[in-house]
Amino acid sequence: MKSFRLLAVLVCFVLLAFAANLALTDEPVQPSRACIDGEEPGWRLLGGDDFTNVNCDPDTWTWKEGHAYCTGKPIGVIRTKKTFKNFELVAHWQHKKPAGNSGIFIWATDDGMKDLKPDDLPKTGIEVQALDHGYRELYAEKSGGKKADWFTTDGDIFAVGRSKLKPFPPLSPNGSRSFPRKRLSKGVGEWNHYYVRAINAEVRLWVNGEEVSGGSDAVPSEGYICLESEGSPVEFKNIRVRELP
Repeated sequence: MKSFRLLAVLVCFVLLAFAANLALTDEPVQPSRACIDGEEPGWRLLGGDDFTNVNCDPDTWTWKEGHAYCTGKPIGVIRTKKTFKNFELVAHWQHKKPAGNSGIFIWATDDGMKDLKPDDLPKTGIEVQALDHGYRELYAEKSGGKKADWFTTDGDIFAVGRSKLKPFPPLSPNGSRSFPRKRLSKGVGEWNHYYVRAINAEVRLWVNGEEVSGGSDAVPSEGYICLESEGSPVEFKNIRVRELP
């Protein structure tokens, strides 16, 4: 009788463990969340005094208490006065007109911006794109109805010019871009929250609290942070950075 009771107890434990394992297996995998505001120790706010013009007009960018206003014209960038290697970055951004195009460049270098003329963009760096949803319709209109399958409007990450990156899947059709795993970007006139983690040649992007895209093996993996003007008015605020070892 004791042996039978012991066997019954063991069977119950096995069944419970099996049920628990099934529950864990069936539970959907939750994406990594990071609603980081950049106000913890080690973070600092970036404002107008932290950036210098590269190839924009003097009035393309204006600043007020850490809030950047960009006319979008000409196409070009402003860059941080210092370079960064391993860091975290937080920024809020919003487009002021439908189909707006902008972005944040990281690890851009002097040689990639040397003698850069207006209406051009850096030849080195990793772009963290900030694109309004209306850009799909604009692209279709300008391209004669071609399918906009080589980009998304929810946080693509890709190398520009001479830089290199091994993008995380899902990938664009030609494999050059890391496409976001989820559509989380808000539309024109709404603030979006970007959290970028750039460590040891790897970059990851969280859009409005969820990790969506990234890449590894970036070359180079040290350089400037740039804000992009690309034809349409855009605003940035609460740009904060924390340098890491």
